[in-house]
Amino acid sequence: MVQDQSHRLPPVFVALDMAQAEVEPMLDRLEGLNLGLKVGMELFYQTGPDFVRQLAEWGPVFLDLKLHDIPNTVASAAARIADLGVRLTTVHASGGRAMLEGLAALERPDFRFLAVTVLTSADRAELDGLGIAKPDLGEHARHLFRLASDCGLGGFVCSPQEVAALRALRDDALFVTPGVRPAGAARDDQTRIATPADAMARGASSLVIGRPITRAADPRAAAEAILAEIDGHG
Repeated sequence: MVQDQSHRLPPVFVALDMAQAEVEPMLDRLEGLNLGLKVGMELFYQTGPDFVRQLAEWGPVFLDLKLHDIPNTVASAAARIADLGVRLTTVHASGGRAMLEGLAALERPDFRFLAVTVLTSADRAELDGLGIAKPDLGEHARHLFRLASDCGLGGFVCSPQEVAALRALRDDALFVTPGVRPAGAARDDQTRIATPADAMARGASSLVIGRPITRAADPRAAAEAILAEIDGHG
């Protein structure tokens, strides 16, 4: 059964960080819910573009490959990604102005770029190790946000801790927020987290949630509870 696709993004993208054989049973469990699918490097490098095209028939797909290379290479790769039927793909804002400026012309209503500011697994010590002298993570995220925004991009990935400040700077932007965990869920490898309702209240447009759904005893019930929490916030 193919879900209806419109330009409106779902409130939650389920991170399919799993083996290919696990995907179809998971989609069967989640059928009919207002969800998108987030495909990262782990699954993409197992399956390749044809599998992503199949997933795009199920619902909106966010292909999270975090492009970062010389401008011509990134633009060429992005054009190929746009042909896969996905709705979103990521690029590192730290790739710089020339790389980012080449992407704005490739956007369409049904295909947008998300500039990654600071990964949600990062902390102050990691920025120190990279030689980044900004006083805190939030300031560094705002710096990269302004760079990508000035280059013409209007979609961003940021943690729940940064989204309110960035939303205040640009209310018309699209903010996709990972690092979301329902109350009581394990933090896993995320350091800057929030509950689904908190993240939406702070200004997120859509959330990325993986293990709290995919590793739950009942993934459908877990997803329904998260969607209900978001609806209650609205």
